[in-house]
Amino acid sequence: MKPTVTVTHNFPEVALEKLRSRAEVLYNDSGNSLSTDQLRENAGKSQALISYLTDKIDAAVIDAGGEHLKIIANYGAGFNNIDIAYAQKKNIWVSNTPGVLHETTADLTWAMMLGIARRIVESDRFTREGKFHGWQGDLFLGGDVYGKTLGVIGCGEIGKAVARRALGFDMRVLYHQRKRLPEAEEKKLNARFVSLDELLRESDFITLHVPLTDETKYLIGRDQLAMMKPTAYLIHAARGKVVDDRALVEALKINTITGAALDVFEDEPELTEDMTELDNLILLPHIGSASVTTRDTMALLVIDNVFDALDGKTPRTLIPNWQA
Repeated sequence: MKPTVTVTHNFPEVALEKLRSRAEVLYNDSGNSLSTDQLRENAGKSQALISYLTDKIDAAVIDAGGEHLKIIANYGAGFNNIDIAYAQKKNIWVSNTPGVLHETTADLTWAMMLGIARRIVESDRFTREGKFHGWQGDLFLGGDVYGKTLGVIGCGEIGKAVARRALGFDMRVLYHQRKRLPEAEEKKLNARFVSLDELLRESDFITLHVPLTDETKYLIGRDQLAMMKPTAYLIHAARGKVVDDRALVEALKINTITGAALDVFEDEPELTEDMTELDNLILLPHIGSASVTTRDTMALLVIDNVFDALDGKTPRTLIPNWQA
């Protein structure tokens, strides 16, 4: 008898086809999230659970899986939606999809940097509304990117990919994280390790690529925004609660900083009040890894992890710091 696998949301067909070759699939393609009761019901029927970051996989869902649930395979690099400690206690593997989305997410980060600096969204709206009547010397003046200082907070896979692209823009690169990179990597990236305060004070563009932990929750708030240059821009493609969105909205209203671009939000998918009224803020619907190739590759990695678990092998991309 084939094992049963739950897929909680829309999933690429190339991966579904591979999954169906070996498993009975309970597939939610409604476009809506499963309720907690539905997650529990499906977990009770499944040997594997393929989840989104938006699915809350708590102790109740894990308990519903009983002894037959072998793996929770998150379709994404993040995994703070899962009660990791409880899953480990119940001997259930938890996997994610690292190593396949960093270049695509770095591309989007640069799109946001260029978009907010050069006021692309504002200019597009202005043109579509029929307001463009010819070249003007002061029309949508923005900020330069070339030759400026880039501050990277979190220089892991994505942060390093962002920094590499800065070489082509002849940017000075500062970075901050808990552990300094090896000297050879710093030279390759032409990046300098600095304190968070120094990075905030000196950078023209600050981009966030840290995981959400107790230490990084609200890493950027009112005090940190006040340290930034009034001409600076904040780019956020990490996890929503790394930034205090209310403090950011207030900073943008009074021009504490010039602009910001967000791909994630504190209470995602809900937006903080007044966000949509700000012209100096770009809002994107969490599309950092959203290229066809990358999403297919992520999904196939999810299936590889599931098959590993079903075969009694250690999944190939367990979450970081998994306690074996």
